[in-house]
Amino acid sequence: MPRILLIEDNPDLALGLRNNLEIEGYEVEVAGDGVSGLAAVRARSPDLVVLDLMLPDLDGFHVLKAVRDEGRRVPVLILTARGEEADKVRGLRLGADDYLTKPFGILELLARVEALLRRAAEAAEPAAAGGGLERFGQVEVDAARRTVSLRGQPVRLTPRAFDLLLALLRRRGAMASRRELLQEVWGHRGFVRSRTVDTHMAELRRKLEDDPSRPRHLLTVPKRGYRLQP
Repeated sequence: MPRILLIEDNPDLALGLRNNLEIEGYEVEVAGDGVSGLAAVRARSPDLVVLDLMLPDLDGFHVLKAVRDEGRRVPVLILTARGEEADKVRGLRLGADDYLTKPFGILELLARVEALLRRAAEAAEPAAAGGGLERFGQVEVDAARRTVSLRGQPVRLTPRAFDLLLALLRRRGAMASRRELLQEVWGHRGFVRSRTVDTHMAELRRKLEDDPSRPRHLLTVPKRGYRLQP
């Protein structure tokens, strides 16, 4: 039974989300603030964290940064009442795997939870990740170990940025649309509305291209999607 940690300071919302998640068969623990939530991540090692950004004492951004700085790869779905794109981008750059803006539908939340857990399970299996080394330019990607290096130096990527890179590598230069990448990497289907792919592509360029503004390998196909040029 997958274990989900819900870090949410609104008790009514937390109760509703917990009930719906438990109906779906998940084991759910609730933390009402950032400090206790971070402690629960460290103590319980959940399979997924649902994290509100607006928390007392320690906000969700600091919780997320601490989790990723400690090397924990647990999938994180952030919840925010903020409409500003900058907050969503900041959360994704800190290592969130996906986000939902309040108010949201419970069916959408459940679908995203399911997709994140499925991707995490697939990534844990070397066979699913695809063994062997992949190279382009001066970048080396070890799919089985989920590591990336540039000129022999390790490069730290968020879990979803790594999955996006792998999805492009496997196409051997062929173009992938944003919708295809959202479905393959995040498991999204009919409710796709975000610029998640663009944000993670920007992260890949920033870390792997010599000049992110003029990429040589991680290329945009205008009005269609992206492709990786070896």
